[in-house]
Amino acid sequence: MSFLSDMLAAITERGRSLVDFTSLSQATPMEQTAALCHSLLSSRGEASALATASEILLRYRAMDSGGKLAFFRMLLQDFGPDMKPLVAAVNTFVASPNERAAEALHRLSEPRRQNLFRMLNQSAQGTAELIQMRAELLALLPDHPELDPVDKDFQHLFRSWFNRGFLELRKIDWRTPAAILERIIRYEAVHEIADWDDLRRRIDPSDRLLYAFFHPRLPDEPLIFVEVALASEMASSIDSILDPDRTIIATEKADTAIFYSISDCQPGLRGISFGNFLIKQVVEELRTNLPQLNRFVTLSPVPLFARWLSRHQIEDSEMDALSQPDWWHDAKAAPVLEKKLPALAAWYLTGPRDAAGRLLDPVARFHLGNGARLERINWLANTGNAGMASSHGIMVNYLYKLDEIERNHEAYASGQPVAVSASVRRLATGGARLLETTHTTGGKS
Repeated sequence: MSFLSDMLAAITERGRSLVDFTSLSQATPMEQTAALCHSLLSSRGEASALATASEILLRYRAMDSGGKLAFFRMLLQDFGPDMKPLVAAVNTFVASPNERAAEALHRLSEPRRQNLFRMLNQSAQGTAELIQMRAELLALLPDHPELDPVDKDFQHLFRSWFNRGFLELRKIDWRTPAAILERIIRYEAVHEIADWDDLRRRIDPSDRLLYAFFHPRLPDEPLIFVEVALASEMASSIDSILDPDRTIIATEKADTAIFYSISDCQPGLRGISFGNFLIKQVVEELRTNLPQLNRFVTLSPVPLFARWLSRHQIEDSEMDALSQPDWWHDAKAAPVLEKKLPALAAWYLTGPRDAAGRLLDPVARFHLGNGARLERINWLANTGNAGMASSHGIMVNYLYKLDEIERNHEAYASGQPVAVSASVRRLATGGARLLETTHTTGGKS
């Protein structure tokens, strides 16, 4: 990859001598950028195309937030499908539907900005630049939803460029280059890595593993990674996994692999699914190298449970204790809440749906859609500030039972009831009953 980048950079530099960028000096900066984009789409020479792509990306990086908004609007307005030939192609196809007419219709219906993105991607750092560009577009979308067609084009291309066939699974350990390890520390999104010592505890002992997906165009940038603890039983709290004074178990004594943290690393690739492939491939890797492992589970957060519960405004004096600091240390309140919160969490994870018919919890959607079974609700599994604020300390185990994964996935995809253990099903029934018998207000799911 270093050789390829150096070669592209050299060709780009030679191409700059072939392109007169000063001829655009009388136009406004955005008009100049638009002209360069049109020039790139019509270019024929490799060197001049690479130089033009590099210049466009250089100008984009120099823009402030207002300039980038104008850039995306320019892509929306000036680089969509060419409507006049497209309408003609539609009429031709309707008059005589055949393969040639269908191909022409397909080609002309593609927005021109998709080809622009392809050509920008050819520059030395084009892939990384486009990922960052989409991350900045995503930040603008809530206030500028009209830009959604531009994002749809990014998604279309990224799903092709980052499909499973291009991804490389790597085991990350203490011998991994420091630049990648620094990124692992920075990108950890579930359980913060405090420092280098903390990182070493997660990747150096024989019973702790970390795997990441990489792409050939981003050899030092992890796309997503998963942290794994080897154990002799299913973990019920994150403290037992992250405890710096824990006892390291011998690898041959482990029969359980616990996936306790999955972190997406690139905001610009949001919505491009890697996690399902990652878990399944890591399971296969572990089964090959550690054949004694017979149980694969997660220890997962429930990130939106507290928010969902607060929206229901349950009028129950015993639940009022949740508003008190350190309520879980209250000898009177904690046992009462231990009976209610896991049941409510079980119902939240399996029962209510959003307007699109999906489960409310994004982590549950991911694992249950991936073929796992919701196995256990864990009380006070994460008593850190973030865990208590987001889920009142609740964490859950999803079980990847290898002979059930595909059946569970198919059932979930077809809208059948989610796969849950008998104990979670009983808890969920109790949680639904608790909501029914407790007067609630504002209780939209």
